[in-house]
Amino acid sequence: MQAQHNIHATDAQKAHIARLLLQANLAYAESNSPASLVQRIKARQECRDYLNEVLAQEPGNAGALGLLGRVEMDDGALDKAHALFTDSLNHDPMQPQQFTNLGYWAIKSERPALSEQYFIQALEIDRQSAAAFGGVAHAKRLQGQFDVAYLHYRKLLEMGLEWPSIYSGMLTCAEHLDVNRVDTKLVRDAILLLRHDGLPHQEIGRFVGTIIRQQYDLENPNAQVDLVAASEDELLILALEKTLMPDPTVEELVTLLRRAVIAEVAQTVELRDELQPLALALAVYADRTGYALTAEDDEERLASAINDSICAQLAMGEQQDGMIGSLIVSAMYGALFHQKYAVQLGRWNLVDWPVAMQGMMAASYYNRASEEAIKQSFDEKSAELCLEKTDVPQAWPNWSKLAYRSETSLKTMMATELGMNTEQLPETLRIMVCGAQSGQRAMELAHYLKDVEVIAVDESLANVAKATRLSGEMGICHRRSNTDPLAPT
Repeated sequence: MQAQHNIHATDAQKAHIARLLLQANLAYAESNSPASLVQRIKARQECRDYLNEVLAQEPGNAGALGLLGRVEMDDGALDKAHALFTDSLNHDPMQPQQFTNLGYWAIKSERPALSEQYFIQALEIDRQSAAAFGGVAHAKRLQGQFDVAYLHYRKLLEMGLEWPSIYSGMLTCAEHLDVNRVDTKLVRDAILLLRHDGLPHQEIGRFVGTIIRQQYDLENPNAQVDLVAASEDELLILALEKTLMPDPTVEELVTLLRRAVIAEVAQTVELRDELQPLALALAVYADRTGYALTAEDDEERLASAINDSICAQLAMGEQQDGMIGSLIVSAMYGALFHQKYAVQLGRWNLVDWPVAMQGMMAASYYNRASEEAIKQSFDEKSAELCLEKTDVPQAWPNWSKLAYRSETSLKTMMATELGMNTEQLPETLRIMVCGAQSGQRAMELAHYLKDVEVIAVDESLANVAKATRLSGEMGICHRRSNTDPLAPT
């Protein structure tokens, strides 16, 4: 009876350890979720507590040692993490997870070639390990083998995985690819990247532009472009909405399509529904270029006539529905905020317009109006008063989507990554960002560093206004002065 009781006690202990490991894994997952920094730190500590309890009862538990190594690695203690991963493998050498962990440890240690070896070892044990296969992709990318890494990321997407690191890594590789031939897979890849929120799509403008150039055979002077086909081209529309493509042949395509749209409107006196998505995308793209796209004299006359028509419609009390097509066509050639009827458009809020139209209306009218209101509080605004509306500078270089990072602490990074003593530092640190793209850099830093005040110095009033507007939209507090143009915190 006594021997049987001991067996039952051992089984109960194993079950308790299994429950603790499950709770530790759940807490670790929460510590890497998009939750706030305070919640993530709390979850990470809970994970440590569960693992310490497991190791107190079973010091050689391989799973607990490996997970504790991940916690240490996340906290920047790379030496401790390496020792724990190695210890775990000493207790159980056939763990693909620990070789994968060592691979990511090597990446954090800036040793991508070594990391690739570890990931390959993990795949030799478990050929289905997506984490290890993804690790190989990261290692190849960090070694500059962008084409190989790109194919690995594509395979992961084909497997149905939706990890943010896959999209981010694939986008980085796409920036460095030389596209010599376009196929359906490459077009699909570009569409997937452009559809995915949270990526700086501006960075793949060259990549997407190259695909479009070859897809439409733009280097062939005899190539024919079908307006109907272009209006149904998802890649083209997404590219116009989200990127800026530095390719003269693509620019020529854009101006050709715009001319075709307004020519049809001149003949039919309406913008048919099938062309509206393309026309809206062309308007957004024109705004992103600062309306630098060239237009023929007849196009400008038609656009001017359309603007006169909108003025008359507003004077007669025309409802929104009757002006939508005219506003879209007008926005392809100039900002609605600069038109003589701009004040009258202010009677409607952005949300009063159709959903499909709101992106264009925000870019062409409402965002500009908000930024103009911000400029009024600066003495430098007086220098713009003598300029034509179309000559007033806009924010430049064109901002891409802000890079996403989880909220973290600068002092923690200084302590773990630089080995600095941060005990004497104040509760809130101050960073000054100067030089190219200072506004965007400041916004990114202020967005994910919780214990800093960021000051961006920029001589462009347009950049200051845009950063101030975005900081308000993102919920970042900000202060402004003539000496410190922008200080989001």
